[in-house]
Amino acid sequence: MMRLKGLRVGFAITGSHCTIERVLHVAEKMVFMDGAELFPVLSDTVNTIDTRFGPAQGWKEFLHKVSKNKIITTIVEAEQIGPKKLFDILVVAPCTGNTMAKLTHGIVDSPVLMAIKSHLRNLQPVVIAISTNDGLGFNAGNIGILLNTKNIYLVPFGQDSPSGKANSLVAHMEMIPNTIVEALKGKQLQPLLVSYQQ
Repeated sequence: MMRLKGLRVGFAITGSHCTIERVLHVAEKMVFMDGAELFPVLSDTVNTIDTRFGPAQGWKEFLHKVSKNKIITTIVEAEQIGPKKLFDILVVAPCTGNTMAKLTHGIVDSPVLMAIKSHLRNLQPVVIAISTNDGLGFNAGNIGILLNTKNIYLVPFGQDSPSGKANSLVAHMEMIPNTIVEALKGKQLQPLLVSYQQ
């Protein structure tokens, strides 16, 4: 079923590098199985830094092959998202604690944060898929703020490693499409807190 057919989805990726590969598989399915049109947006970190999880150029080549659209990599490009009404919905996955903290405090110093700000000016939905080692620490308050912010919806999340990283929270990335469907109705996908299998 092509449940996202014809939907223009901004797909912003920030620097939780260990989660990017999982997110890219979801993005690929959204295009080829759900019929979405994908418009990638990259943070400076994802755009430029090679890590043990993969080279920046590899992520970009994959995204371009899947989306067939130009990748937005600058604040200037991202600023046009709102005025030109480029997206029906914007997904931020993975969304780091750093990005969350800046978003909740109105700081716009990256292409992804500008994309969110520009998209929200049209009162269109933003879906956030968190991936942060301090979700139950410094960023717990910021998650609370996002949960109470109009037009922002969170992908269900849980503790991915309670014994090893007690404060870490990661969204169930495979739930991004379902979260999109509900967000377009103005609803938060429930349940929001979903355990990881240990």
